[in-house]
Amino acid sequence: MFERHLESYALTAAGETMRGSAERVEAEMATLKRQVIGEDVRLTGTVRLTAPDDISERLLPERLPALRETYPGIMLEMIVADRFLNLSRRDADVSFRPSRDPGDTLIGRRLCAVAVTIYCRRGAFTCATALTDAPVVSGDDSLAHTDSVKWMESQAGDRIVLRANTMAGRLYAVRAGIGIAALPCFSADPNPMLVRVTDPIPEMENELWLLTHPDLRNTARITAFTDFMAASLSSNKDLLEGPRARS
Repeated sequence: MFERHLESYALTAAGETMRGSAERVEAEMATLKRQVIGEDVRLTGTVRLTAPDDISERLLPERLPALRETYPGIMLEMIVADRFLNLSRRDADVSFRPSRDPGDTLIGRRLCAVAVTIYCRRGAFTCATALTDAPVVSGDDSLAHTDSVKWMESQAGDRIVLRANTMAGRLYAVRAGIGIAALPCFSADPNPMLVRVTDPIPEMENELWLLTHPDLRNTARITAFTDFMAASLSSNKDLLEGPRARS
């Protein structure tokens, strides 16, 4: 199974074959589990939900009491993560995914556009010069693929003073007066300590999707949860899409 080296072990050819077989069995078991759950017509059980920190903090809590009242048999298990979890492996059942390209292996619905622009702490910088002169708070390597980080990196030059791996981390840094950052309007606009430096920037605009795996499309509790959340979030569409007037 293993070959011993000076300071480590390595799989033999037989071990590699067994590992490949084990991975295939794991994938087949995950598929079977999804298919069995997908036939569940009861409005009871657990819904494993994943969402980024800003959505989990700003949009979901106020909706949970009404969800609980409407579907008392559904128990939520919330996983707060800015990285995208693998729904095929059932890391989660449902995902709130901010992305302009959510992929074609999942099913769901586009809820709305998500406006993004530059914010600073109120009074910390002059808006007229903040975009070109102020220190910049950006994302770390795990967020380097996002449009907001790519746009900020193209504008910041050598002004980046802090990198954070979450959107909430960026917001807290801006609120402390460390610098300017690209933030979603729905997260930053309600904060009285923050002010827009510009109107929403089209190049950074995102989309919010509510997604699940195709095998779970007939699961009653999944359908009930996604329908409820989509209807409830429609009341926040203006906030999410960002009024054009500056704060």
